[in-house]
Amino acid sequence: MTARPLPESTPAAEGVDALGVHAFLDALEADPQIAPHGLLVLRHDRVVAAGWWAPYTPGRVQLLYSLSKSFTGSAAGLAQAEGLIDLDAPVVSYFPEFAADITDLRSRAVRVRHVASMAAGHTSETLQRALALDPRDLVRGFLLLPPDRDPGAVFAYSQPATYALAAIVQRVTGQSLTEYLRPRLLEPLGIAQAFWQRDRAGREQGFSGLHATTDAVARLGQLYLRGGRWQGRQLLPREWVSEATREQIPTAPHLAEQERRDWDRGYGFQFWMSRHGWRGDGAFGQFCLVLPEHDAVVALTSETVGMQAVLDLVWEHLLPAFGPAPLTGRAKADTALRERLAALALSAAPGRHAPPGRGDDWSGTPFTPRGGTCPDLPGLTGAALTGDGRGWTLTLTEDGHRLPLRIGPDDWTVTEDPLPVAVSGGWTDAGTLTLDVAVLETPHRLEVTCSLPERTFTARWRTAPLGPGPLRSRRAPRAASA
Repeated sequence: MTARPLPESTPAAEGVDALGVHAFLDALEADPQIAPHGLLVLRHDRVVAAGWWAPYTPGRVQLLYSLSKSFTGSAAGLAQAEGLIDLDAPVVSYFPEFAADITDLRSRAVRVRHVASMAAGHTSETLQRALALDPRDLVRGFLLLPPDRDPGAVFAYSQPATYALAAIVQRVTGQSLTEYLRPRLLEPLGIAQAFWQRDRAGREQGFSGLHATTDAVARLGQLYLRGGRWQGRQLLPREWVSEATREQIPTAPHLAEQERRDWDRGYGFQFWMSRHGWRGDGAFGQFCLVLPEHDAVVALTSETVGMQAVLDLVWEHLLPAFGPAPLTGRAKADTALRERLAALALSAAPGRHAPPGRGDDWSGTPFTPRGGTCPDLPGLTGAALTGDGRGWTLTLTEDGHRLPLRIGPDDWTVTEDPLPVAVSGGWTDAGTLTLDVAVLETPHRLEVTCSLPERTFTARWRTAPLGPGPLRSRRAPRAASA
């Protein structure tokens, strides 16, 4: 399926001041803790700003982490509309094989609406405790963990709650989440690529694991902005959208209004309430911001640990840019913004693309992990550098698998197999090779440094992925199985 492009317009025609978008881009790029990957701004149903920071591109899928939850919630809304899910039914009723094991009255009272709204009655994250109770089936482990309070009484952001919701959808439909969503939501929205990781039970995770493009995030946001309607079709029930995007449970009832920030405004059905509108978000800076008061959607994929800082920049710079349409006399500003968006790029790491001198000392030299192991990636056991007429390649060995990292001559050198990566950097002196490795289907980047005098190397994540796994597994599932 080839997705139809979203309708486009100029910022001025839709009442968006291009200077405000410039200011937002300036602020993003000035913060060393934020590495933006892709951005789409929609106003009045049209794209007014779109850009990707090289080496990231429009068609590249990226792990969305907990932004996956908003897609899971959409699947639950569809299943409810088809009469397959009852929000007021106990979760355990969908898993009768566990009924005899679940004896706690509060556990038996957890309803579908409670897991949809993170209000199962636990007071903190349950993932590790649920896995300890049943490593093979997270639903059973979750239900075996008695809630601390009555279901519906308290909010706790908890991965197994969404996992249980996703498992219910997969059970009642007999399909995976992506199989169920594809004809009902993904294809009508024009989302051609969506790949979801599965767990050891064979279920798609639901709470995380979805790989999709920035464009797909924007389309989901636009669907919710329009009450579930898309190009004349009601894809999601308006009632579900209304319930999903209002506060179902307070997230910080102890805070005064003036103290509340963007995680303190309440939770809906797999959406957060914000100081402005509502949002889906995922770890390390994946955002779907829906701003009904401005008739706008902002989709952003990135790498950062400062997620509140990103939202603060949106509120500070983008919101003031939204005004009445059209704006006049802004052609030059719109053109400058379009040219800037077309030329976005992440700064490449410094370094020469070839070693000083002939490079004979480097060619074929084996490197071992400094200190005996790479704590971030303990499966990495060695590295070796080779050169040919086209340049140099550093090959990492991980659990017997080889991962070549091609160096130069461009700022970022992209290779797709066996893992989609982009490499920048090079030799910073005669004895040191330093590479910045963007693992392109995730938010993450790896820093690799080789020391010729020591014959050692280090490999460290800039932001460590959530969950264990070898480097070669950090890609979309459809690629991993190829």
